[in-house]
Amino acid sequence: MTRKSQSGLSLVGVLLVGSMAAAVVLLGLRLVPVVSEYFGIKRALASVAGAANPQTATVPELRNAFAKRAIVDDISSITASDVDITKENGRIVMSVDYSRKVPLFSNVSLMIEFSASSPDGH
Repeated sequence: MTRKSQSGLSLVGVLLVGSMAAAVVLLGLRLVPVVSEYFGIKRALASVAGAANPQTATVPELRNAFAKRAIVDDISSITASDVDITKENGRIVMSVDYSRKVPLFSNVSLMIEFSASSPDGH
């Protein structure tokens, strides 16, 4: 009889792979809401800027429209006063730069900086 060598992970290997997988899952669960809110902000900016008439829309009207949209989309990282509103080439451009701190565990956090604008923005 010949003896075949076994292959596979040892107990230590399983624990290391499991802990790395758990860390990736934890990071993913913490980041999904933040990234989802970012895309909600981009949609809200695009919707408000696209629906406004560049000739007659005022800054307070645009901020009010964004505030209403933020309530519906559950946007809490920014407020309407954080949004920069400009007119470029006869079009309304709305943009915002903000950062979000995501606590991971204990005293370790992840700081993410976002920059969102309506489609005609830079």
